[in-house]
Amino acid sequence: MPDTDIVIIGGAIVGASVAWFLREEGFAGSITVIERDPQFATASTTLSAASIRQQFSIAENIRLSRFTLGFFNELKDRFGSDADIAFHEKGYLILAGPEGMPILEANHAVQIGEGADIVLEDAGALQKRFSWLSGDGISGGAYGRSGEGWFDAHALLTLIRRSLKDRGVRLVTGEVTAIQRQGDRVTGVTLADGTRLDAGMVVNAAGPSGGKVAAMAGLALPVEPRKRSVFVFEARERYGDMPLLVDPSGIWVRPEGAVYITGGAENEDGEGPAEPGDFEPDWSLFEDVVWPTLATRIPAFEAIRPGRAWAGHYEYNTLDQNAVIGPHPEVTNFLFANGFSGHGLQQAPAVGKALAELVVHGAYRTIDCSAFGYARIAEGRAFRELNVI
Repeated sequence: MPDTDIVIIGGAIVGASVAWFLREEGFAGSITVIERDPQFATASTTLSAASIRQQFSIAENIRLSRFTLGFFNELKDRFGSDADIAFHEKGYLILAGPEGMPILEANHAVQIGEGADIVLEDAGALQKRFSWLSGDGISGGAYGRSGEGWFDAHALLTLIRRSLKDRGVRLVTGEVTAIQRQGDRVTGVTLADGTRLDAGMVVNAAGPSGGKVAAMAGLALPVEPRKRSVFVFEARERYGDMPLLVDPSGIWVRPEGAVYITGGAENEDGEGPAEPGDFEPDWSLFEDVVWPTLATRIPAFEAIRPGRAWAGHYEYNTLDQNAVIGPHPEVTNFLFANGFSGHGLQQAPAVGKALAELVVHGAYRTIDCSAFGYARIAEGRAFRELNVI
């Protein structure tokens, strides 16, 4: 008899969502969630820009985010009348130059086909819509009129984790240092303090450490941590109509109360994994790349006052920058929820729902996540998301 029926490695938003939906789907067995950083001081969940969008190039990614949007709309019904994650439904504005317009148009067609409320406009129309925007070098952009924006990641995580305690989910502080495996089954995990937990199933929701955790089970997973810096600045002008804007260069900016936050300057070409303890923001990126880009795209931002900054690690799938979801085809009681490459927070509830259905009912019911399965990893077959921010 196992110590626990299911061990979930990683207790931030993905792991917590899997546990929450297991109970929601009627799983009555024992669930243990193991988290090494219970304050989530260095978690991807809490160090992200905490946004949600439907502007993806792959229909399955849009479906995942649309499920989470519905989940947001049901928070008070699920968690009580005081449930609030401060969702600002201000949209995304993704801009493109001449070379990028064909991709943007193709993405837009997929989004419309999935029911997303995205409008595609040329540079002139966008400048009429947003008077503060410069159209220099821009051919057009896609703007999410509803169903996109940003929210409080801490608040969402707190709602779900508090609910787990009421649902009999065991929350353990610790770091998994080994996974036991016998043939085609994993049988348990060992923590850094020597504690051994036998388990009937293991879910890898370890975020940037997902590749390392998979390796403990003798499985290959092309997921590694990548560092991303986020910068805060003040400006005299406050634009109440500003969405989260993404420049063709990849630089993004959005309002955050009385200030703005920005990032996206990292160059993925040749970039290696982040050092485990490196959470220092790279201010040279702000000075050399971010600020000049902002001043070009929004002329009023030529005069701004830099504030604080932070850096976080996110889980980067080096194969195709897309999630890996579901069981290993041979070690079938080892499940993946990894590799989201920057959009894990917004898709976590949907992935939790999908994996819970798979465990409890033996099949995906709400969202078919088969396309995200491990088979493509084994084959080296990319399922590439083109709209990675």
